[in-house]
Amino acid sequence: MAVSSSTSKQVSFFKTCINGINALSGVGILSVPYALSSGGWLSLILLLLIAASACFTGLLIRHCMDSNPVIKTYPDIVATAFGKKGRFIASIVICLELYLVATGFLILEGDNLHKLSPNFALKLGNLALDGRHSFVIVTGAMIFPSIWLSDLGILSYISFGGVISSIIIVVAIFFVGTTKEVGFHGKGILVSFKGLPTALSLYTFCYGAHAMFPTIYNSMRKKSQFPKVLLLSFITCTITYVSMAILGYLMYGHNIQSQVTLNLPKEKISSKVAIYTILAGPIAKYALTIMPISTAIESCLPENYQENKPISILINMLLLVSTVILAVLFPSFESVVSLTGVLLIVLVSFLLPCVCYLKIFRIYRHFGYELAGISGLILLAISAGAVGTYSAIAHTIKEA
Repeated sequence: MAVSSSTSKQVSFFKTCINGINALSGVGILSVPYALSSGGWLSLILLLLIAASACFTGLLIRHCMDSNPVIKTYPDIVATAFGKKGRFIASIVICLELYLVATGFLILEGDNLHKLSPNFALKLGNLALDGRHSFVIVTGAMIFPSIWLSDLGILSYISFGGVISSIIIVVAIFFVGTTKEVGFHGKGILVSFKGLPTALSLYTFCYGAHAMFPTIYNSMRKKSQFPKVLLLSFITCTITYVSMAILGYLMYGHNIQSQVTLNLPKEKISSKVAIYTILAGPIAKYALTIMPISTAIESCLPENYQENKPISILINMLLLVSTVILAVLFPSFESVVSLTGVLLIVLVSFLLPCVCYLKIFRIYRHFGYELAGISGLILLAISAGAVGTYSAIAHTIKEA
């Protein structure tokens, strides 16, 4: 999807902030209490470091885009730094990351709706699906209308629903904790080195929006305000993540499940509010998440088929159907989130912005604080990715 240069089609600062916050906030909010229980209280320092690093690499993406007016997408950045081969590899990694994130949305919906209606099931001819898988299909049908939209100005209104839903979830879970049946009694532990790889994977997943940043940046009316958008988005989302992590850990301690909503007593009104609000998440985020994938696929088509509305809708429909199928086949929400977090988001959100910035601006030729800092971040990202990927794959194989 080409970004129009028309001011009337460009997005205001406020709407861009909404899109930015919605891109960063989402399903990760439900897994941060489990991450905290895995790593212990000191792992919150890890969350803050990941947030700061992700905000910094977001700024590097902006600098790379400003270096050449031809750059419009994330693969364009990598192509400028490493040529056509770099573009091809980056496109595959980015699309796979966003594809798995979109799949995670559907798994989450299936799990939470199954908790509310455990007896629900679908029959498709001779094929009978259990409740969780049935709800994944129902969620796909609910998301379908949103994939017709491609204007980020219009999508910002849907994004606003996603931002509000995250706030409602935190407030609703707080009220569940104030009840006598639940309370805030979990003391937890200071640190668990064994669980730190899991915490690392889940925390990293929360900040995997970098593939969408070029699209959001290009949509802005005043691009000079992008650093303010990033800062506001990251601060808002980090406060939300930390609040949810602490609430969930204090409420359920080591008994917390991979999604905190699965722990909630479903007879409580506040629990139902939290779980039903989850419904807004995929509807608000799915179209924004798959937009870069659709754009990448369209760019590979003959020129007369590009920017063709029916073709774009068809591509989005195929993406939706395929993610529904994968969500039915994947063993759990935690497995897809962990694998996505360490294997792909580390690449897209941390490694690629750093190495592209070093290459485009030739920082590697002059040793200094900037080169040392970015090189240190690259080494940390590689180490975290290696440890986290091993842990996530081992857990997924064990679960399967």
